[in-house]
Amino acid sequence: MRFGIAGGGVGGMAAAIALQKQGHDVTIFERARAFGRIGADVNLTPNAVHALDGLGIGDALRSTSARPQYRISRTWDSGEETSRLPMSTAAEERYGAPQLTIHRADLLAALEGALRPGTIRFATQVVSATQHGTGIAAILADGARFEADVLIGADGIHSAVRHALFGNDHPRFTGLVSYRAVFPRERGGTIPNLDSFTKWWGPTPDRQIVTFPLNRGSEIFVFATTAQDDWTEEGWTLPGDIEDLRAAYADFHPEARALLNACDTVTRSALHVREPMERWSDGAVTLLGDAAHPMVPFMAQGACMAIEDAVVLARALDGATPASVPGALRRYETARIPRTARVQRGSLANDWLKQGTNADWVYGYDAWATALTEAA
Repeated sequence: MRFGIAGGGVGGMAAAIALQKQGHDVTIFERARAFGRIGADVNLTPNAVHALDGLGIGDALRSTSARPQYRISRTWDSGEETSRLPMSTAAEERYGAPQLTIHRADLLAALEGALRPGTIRFATQVVSATQHGTGIAAILADGARFEADVLIGADGIHSAVRHALFGNDHPRFTGLVSYRAVFPRERGGTIPNLDSFTKWWGPTPDRQIVTFPLNRGSEIFVFATTAQDDWTEEGWTLPGDIEDLRAAYADFHPEARALLNACDTVTRSALHVREPMERWSDGAVTLLGDAAHPMVPFMAQGACMAIEDAVVLARALDGATPASVPGALRRYETARIPRTARVQRGSLANDWLKQGTNADWVYGYDAWATALTEAA
């Protein structure tokens, strides 16, 4: 069949790879002119790495990523460890894949390298969609129409495909602003656990610091949040003030403050959410990733859920014909909505793995084997 995918991010490209492996004709519409080395982190937990291994890009991921040794929780003032989960080889033995932390640009490059040449049409945006008796037409920003058997909206939290399906709505600002920075490993000096994923839990949910290695351990990524009353700016890599961020964490443990002291610059963006949806599909159109289930990053599952979506969607569509696509999409969303809704709510609650080690329900999910059934 002929597929159109709105959005060339992680989920959109993962879906395209899986669909092309089934022999389908896939075109991705990506509004950026090219993929640049912007952003910083993607935390690929074992559930996502296992899914990507099945797409054939595992070696490319491992060549540029880091492999955290533990997932650690620490208390903001005392530094006490409240949770330590073995990762790396232990995760590979338990879940079939390790945790990998990777620069977003390297992940996109690995995905793009697995696509057929010419799959992505850059500087092209889907702005709407209309269904007709023989399929679906994606309406592009220049007014052109792209006729397809199936359209997948992987176009992010402000998804035009979502709006075309379900009407206009707006994400809710959580009252939190996130900050991101990267510094060279050697600048970390004697800060412990730089080879692990570590979360510093603050006295209130609006303050936390997360850190993990990137680029085979040569760099360290830092994420932190602060509270803010409102947000009107656009963009997810806006410049931030590192001194303001340090001041917001002046009462944290010295080892936590040392992480911020090692950063020269920081970017900032607002955190928005939507409530879980009851359905993602209509006819021959469906959603995946942030278009379907945007979430705050406190379980590090945003990209991972999009990757899982992509694999399960392709599995549901395997062997489908244009006439059977609506049923296949119902199987896809029936399999995925309960899990992504649970992760959305768990991320917003922001208490997962603060204590204990109950990671199996997240990390042990197998997108290649999860059951596909009709909706009740």
